[in-house]
Amino acid sequence: MKHLRKILLILLVVASFGSINAQDANNPWVIGFGTNAIHSPDAKADVFKVSQWNTASYFSRLTVSNYIDDGFSFEGALSVNNITNNNSLKVSEVSFLAIDGSLKYDLNSLSFIGETGMFDPYVLIGGGYTWVDQKGAGTFNWGTGANFWFSENLGLNLQAVGKHVFNDFFLENNHWQFSAGVVLKFGGTDTDGDGIYDKHDKCVDVAGLKEFNGCPDTDADGIQDSEDSCPTVAGLKELNGCPDADADGIADKDDSCPNVAGTKANNGCPDTDGDGVVDKDDACPNVAGPAANKGCPWPDTDADGVFDKDDKCVDVAGPASNNGCPEEVISAAAEKQLNDFAKTINFNSNRFSFKPRISVQLDAIVSILKEFDRANFSVDGYTDSRGTDKYNQALSEKRANAVMKYLTDHGVAADRLSAKGFGEANSIDSNNTAKGRANNRRVEIKVVNKK
Repeated sequence: MKHLRKILLILLVVASFGSINAQDANNPWVIGFGTNAIHSPDAKADVFKVSQWNTASYFSRLTVSNYIDDGFSFEGALSVNNITNNNSLKVSEVSFLAIDGSLKYDLNSLSFIGETGMFDPYVLIGGGYTWVDQKGAGTFNWGTGANFWFSENLGLNLQAVGKHVFNDFFLENNHWQFSAGVVLKFGGTDTDGDGIYDKHDKCVDVAGLKEFNGCPDTDADGIQDSEDSCPTVAGLKELNGCPDADADGIADKDDSCPNVAGTKANNGCPDTDGDGVVDKDDACPNVAGPAANKGCPWPDTDADGVFDKDDKCVDVAGPASNNGCPEEVISAAAEKQLNDFAKTINFNSNRFSFKPRISVQLDAIVSILKEFDRANFSVDGYTDSRGTDKYNQALSEKRANAVMKYLTDHGVAADRLSAKGFGEANSIDSNNTAKGRANNRRVEIKVVNKK
C-alpha cells in the first residue's frame, strides 16, 4: 500500500494519546468513523462551488479523542482523500493523506451555556501534517464542530476545519476540510449499572439513585440505606427511617407492641388495668392482678375458700386443712376389707347364683357401704374361660347385676352403684383347674370416688 508506513506511524501516534491523561471522567474516550471533503487546494477555487470540493469514500476518516479536564480534550485524526479538482498541480488526480492533532474545548462547559442535552458544540485548535502525492507539509488548524448524541454513547459528528499550509509546493492558498461520521463514547465504568459512573458513585457495587450519589434507598422513604436503621421498610426521618405503626413515638423495631400505642417505660406496650403487667402479657388486661398469675386475680374455681394456686383439688370443694380437697370418702382399711370380702363371693358354674353361705360376706359388704355413704362403687363381674365370648360376657353382666341387686335390696342406694361385666378377661387364677376356674367366677367391688 502506497502510504502503509505513514499509516502505521500515525496509528502509533494515536495509540500514544492514552498517556496524555488517564481516565479521569465519565466516558473519557471517543472514537469516530466517517468521511471527509476537502476544498480544492487551488487559489482560484470557489469555496461555495460544490464542484470545487473533493469528496472521499464513506470510510475515509478515523478519529480518537481523549478527555483531559474542564471541558478540554485532545483528538488525533487520520484522513485520506483524492484531489481531482486542482488547476495548480497540472495533474488529473493525486492522493491526499493527513494526520492532525487538535485541542478541543466543549462549549457546554461555559457557565452561560450549560448542558444542552444531545447537542454538544466545540471549538478546536491544533496542527498536523499533510501528504499530497507523497510530498508533505505542516499545517496550522482551527475550526469548530458539534456532536449530536442519540444515546449515552452513540452520536453523529459534524466538523469544519480550516488549514493553513506552511509549504506552497502544492497549495497556493489555505484550504478547508469538512467531515461527518459516527462517534462512540466509551471508557467510563459503572460497576453496578445504575447509570452513575464509579468516579461519582459512593456505592460502587450496589445500584442506587443519583440524588444519593449512587447509593440505594431500598424502601423508597427518602433516606439512603447507609443512614436508614430500617433499610427495607419505609419509615420516618425522625426515627432514622424506621416505621412507627401505632404512632406512639417508638420505632417498631424497638416496640414490643408495634400495632398498639403504649409507653416508653413498657417498651411501647399499654397496661390498661395498671397492674404492672402489660396487656400483651396480661391474661386479664381489664382487671388488676398479680404478675405471678399473668395479671389476673387468683381464682377459686370450687369456691371452697382455697385459691386455685393452693388448691390441690381445684374442681372439688374441700377444707384448707386438706389443701382444698374433700376428706376421703372411705378409709384405706375399710377399702382393703371390702376387697377381701369381694374375693370370697363365688358363683356356681354356668350360673349367676351364689354358692351357699355367701350371704355372710355380702352382708359385711353392705355394712361397709352404709358406713361410708359418700363413696360410690363399681361392681365388676367375671367368668372362667369355658363357654363362648358372647356367653361369658352375658354371664359376667348377670353376676355383677346379681350382686348389685343384693346390695340395693339390703339398703344401699342404687345411685351409688354401677354394674359391669368383663367376661373371662382379667383372670386371677388358672382356668386349667376346677379351683382356679371357681376363683375366676367372681365379682370385684371398687371405689370410684375416693374423695
